[in-house]
Amino acid sequence: MMPNRFSHLLAPFAFLYGLGVNIRNALFNWGVWKQRRFDVPVICVGNLAVGGTGKTPHVEYLVRLLGGKYRVAVVSRGYRRRTKGFLLANLQHTYEEIGDEPYQILHKFPHIQLAVDSNRCRAIEQLLSQPEAVRPEVILLDDAYQHRHVQPSLAILLTDYARMFNQDKLLPEGRLREPERAKGRADIVIVTKTPRHLKPIEYRIAETNLHLFAHQRVFFTHIGYEEKVPLYKDKEEEGERKDNPSASVLALSGIASPRPFVEEVGRHYAEVHSLAFPDHHTFSEGDIRRIESTFASLPGEDKLIVTTEKDAARLLTNKYISEATRRHLFYLPIRITFAQGREAEFAQSILRHIETFRANKKII
Repeated sequence: MMPNRFSHLLAPFAFLYGLGVNIRNALFNWGVWKQRRFDVPVICVGNLAVGGTGKTPHVEYLVRLLGGKYRVAVVSRGYRRRTKGFLLANLQHTYEEIGDEPYQILHKFPHIQLAVDSNRCRAIEQLLSQPEAVRPEVILLDDAYQHRHVQPSLAILLTDYARMFNQDKLLPEGRLREPERAKGRADIVIVTKTPRHLKPIEYRIAETNLHLFAHQRVFFTHIGYEEKVPLYKDKEEEGERKDNPSASVLALSGIASPRPFVEEVGRHYAEVHSLAFPDHHTFSEGDIRRIESTFASLPGEDKLIVTTEKDAARLLTNKYISEATRRHLFYLPIRITFAQGREAEFAQSILRHIETFRANKKII
């Protein structure tokens, strides 16, 4: 992570912020503020830093792993949604109603239950109040590491290889929401967006630098991308055309860390122009006109727009996109892969936890 040369000026504010966070955590640790435990495995996926560490793709990985074995529910706060309170999402809900990431998850995995609520305890209670035949057997909490009112049965902490928490500082001097020592609540730490060219010694150095406890397991994952998909299904014939590496491409993104996405597009096309918006950006009419103008200015006759999977959720129902643009708009589905061939080891850790939890509940 490139340091900000003015960040030291923010150190006093970071100290005050850290003081507040430490008091809050102490109140939970001392039992003054209560944590709720539940009768089903609750797996939390979160991070210490603001910005994109790949939480949603890792939640999706867990859904793929568990969805065929258990009734799975995902709980998210539904960041920037326009609704309030508890909402059990269905395919008729828009991304404005449930948030872009929950929308993405539900449309990829319509067989699961997905609830949005800033109050995770209430959301879990609502899910578990359902009839036994549909009640979830495993609950995944998306981005809830700081939501300490729920005591997860397993906590997975993500950290971006490019700015691991041991190299960062508290907000606003750095990007951390909590001090580094908050890593102690994690059972599993996953270093995300790991470069594929690392040598074994580099993996060991990175793990050593995290200074974890003996019981904590560490995994490394890569961001992978699948073949591009037409955003509008009625334009499917466009998606079947042969790729032309010489085509001009507009790499369109509204995510926290667009660089890996732009680099991926650049691996397939020689002429790539990037247009980036803020994370979770809602594309206005003016934004669409800017996108279309930039696209029209690209050189050559063979050209297309490639966007991210998360942005696709926000663009799909955008009424300002012209018919001509729709024929050229694609997205790249994202997929997580585990480094060092450790997929089976990770899966075994998760499945063993769930079965042990369920077995212990039967004994009780």
